Amino acid sequence: MQEHTCTVLAIDDHPLFRKGLADLIAMEHSLSLVAEAADGATGFELACQLQPDLIMLDLNMKGVDGMETLKLLKDADVDSRVIMLTVSDAEQDVVSALRAGADGYLLKDMEPEDTLHYLRQASQGRMVISERLTGLLAHALRNEQKAPENLRAAGLTEREEQILQLIAQGLSNKLIGRRLEISEGTVKVHVKHLLKKLNLHSRVEAAVWVVNNAQKE
Repeated sequence: MQEHTCTVLAIDDHPLFRKGLADLIAMEHSLSLVAEAADGATGFELACQLQPDLIMLDLNMKGVDGMETLKLLKDADVDSRVIMLTVSDAEQDVVSALRAGADGYLLKDMEPEDTLHYLRQASQGRMVISERLTGLLAHALRNEQKAPENLRAAGLTEREEQILQLIAQGLSNKLIGRRLEISEGTVKVHVKHLLKKLNLHSRVEAAVWVVNNAQKE
C-alpha cells in the first residue's frame, strides 16, 4: 500500500513532452507533479527547494544538460531519486548516467502505460531501467572484464551478499534497510564495499552482474 503521494519534479526542455508527462502523472493517484523546469539550472534550484521524492531528468538539454544536472544534484546531496528519461539509448550515455548516480534510465519511446508502470516502481523506491537497455549494460560489463567470474570469487560477506540480492531486486537503500532492520547509512557502507569488491561503479551494474551470473549457473 502506498504510504504517501510521491512528489515528482520534471526537468525537460521540450514543453510538449512535459505536458504529456504531466497528463500521465495526473492519471496515477499515488504520484503528484509538484513542479516542472525547462532547463537544468532551474531544475536544480527547484530540486534543492522542494526536495521531491522523484526527479525525471532529460539527458540532452541546452545549457546545463542532464549529466551536469545529475552531478550537481549528487554533489549537493539532494535526497531525491533521479530517473533519466531520454531518447538516447547510446551505451556511453546509459553507463555514464548510472555511474554518476542515476537511480534509473528510461527511454521516451516507451508506451505510456509502460512509462507509468516504471514511475510507480520508482515511486516505491525501486531501481528502473528500460528492458531493452539491460542487454546493452551487460555487454558493456563484459567488455570491461573487470568484475569477478562469480559470487564466490567476489569474496563478499554474508551481509554484502544479502544486500546485493536485494539490489538485484531493485530495492533502494532505504527499503533494504527496512528489510534487514539496519540503518540506511549502514546499507550505504555495505553497498560501497561490495561495489569495490565487484569492481563495479553503480548499483544498476551490480544488479545486471547478478542476473548474468544467475544465468550462468
